[in-house]
Amino acid sequence: MNEQNMTERELLTDLLHTEKDMAKTYAGSITECSSPKLRQLLTRHMTECAEDQLCVFNEMQSRNMYKTKPAEPQDVNEAKQNMQQLQNETW
Repeated sequence: MNEQNMTERELLTDLLHTEKDMAKTYAGSITECSSPKLRQLLTRHMTECAEDQLCVFNEMQSRNMYKTKPAEPQDVNEAKQNMQQLQNETW
């Protein structure tokens, strides 16, 4: 699609997905890297990507372009328990 014909929503959505994909790519590269200095660099870039993604998400949300529903307390507690269980099983 030609960039000139894209709406603001389409541009922000594309940017949001690009940032998410880049963060995933950095994460995959980090797990395959054995150089401490390169891992540190990739980790820093992945963190920056995640921060950029959050900025785009917040901008879209403020413009009612990305709607979310509040998490139910029960769902949050269940997710915490699942993560704790996973951590206990892997350590």
